[in-house]
Amino acid sequence: MNGLPNPPDEGASALPAGTFVGQVVLVTGGGTGIGKGIATEFARLGANVAIVSRSAEHLAAGVAAVEALGVNAISVSCDIRDAASVAATFDEVETSLGLPDVLINNAAGNFPIPAEDLSPNGWRAVTQIVLDGTFFCSREFGRRHIAAKTPGSIVNVGASYTWTGGPGFAHSAASKAGVKNLTDTLAVEWAPYGIRVNYLIPGLIPHDDEPDQIKNVPGRGGAEGKTIPGGRVGTTREFGWAATYLASPYASYITGSTLVVDGANWQRRTLMQPEFVPIREQLGREPFSS
Repeated sequence: MNGLPNPPDEGASALPAGTFVGQVVLVTGGGTGIGKGIATEFARLGANVAIVSRSAEHLAAGVAAVEALGVNAISVSCDIRDAASVAATFDEVETSLGLPDVLINNAAGNFPIPAEDLSPNGWRAVTQIVLDGTFFCSREFGRRHIAAKTPGSIVNVGASYTWTGGPGFAHSAASKAGVKNLTDTLAVEWAPYGIRVNYLIPGLIPHDDEPDQIKNVPGRGGAEGKTIPGGRVGTTREFGWAATYLASPYASYITGSTLVVDGANWQRRTLMQPEFVPIREQLGREPFSS
């Protein structure tokens, strides 16, 4: 069994050249990992890109990657947990590049931890970025397009434990489930205004920018492709191609939908489940003590 074929090489595009010429794409968390991969694929298709992040290092990396493809890019420092900061960011982007035609809600926070060890601050650190931030950015985008009577497209980046729950990731799994529900709700509310809202889920897509807490999860960096029905891990460009399609005119009748890019991994089932290992043991933690 050979599994799924490899994707086209870096530099290929999933859509016709120039699909996003004259359009502005705002990518939160667009300076690292799959966010940067998404930003560069839009740039390859002609879009001007706004990279939004709290990190100066990440902002610079995202802008450099986009500008290397010959289009305009700006960086805006923003705390998406704060609605006023989000509004100021949209003001800056609109002044510099124009009203964003596409919003990619990609910014996230995550770290593995058993729920009993998760502090209130740790809970809020993730839920406020993932759920609150996605709503604040979507709300700002929606209000401006509704007022301007112009169409737009939002792509929310999710996770497959939206449906299954995520042992070790209670904060992120709950937040992503909320984002899925928000996607479905906004798709119905805003379709009359020409604003599409979709949910895009990555599978295992390793990249150099993964935080150490994720890289160091036991088992990472091994033969991970063998755990996936498709026989390999994904690439950031494959995820970027999916994002550009969902936001493009070629998906103009698609809204409120979920697209999973994971080699059929989340649906995987076996005749006999492997021996169950509690999450504390998987993470190599000592027995809980209050």
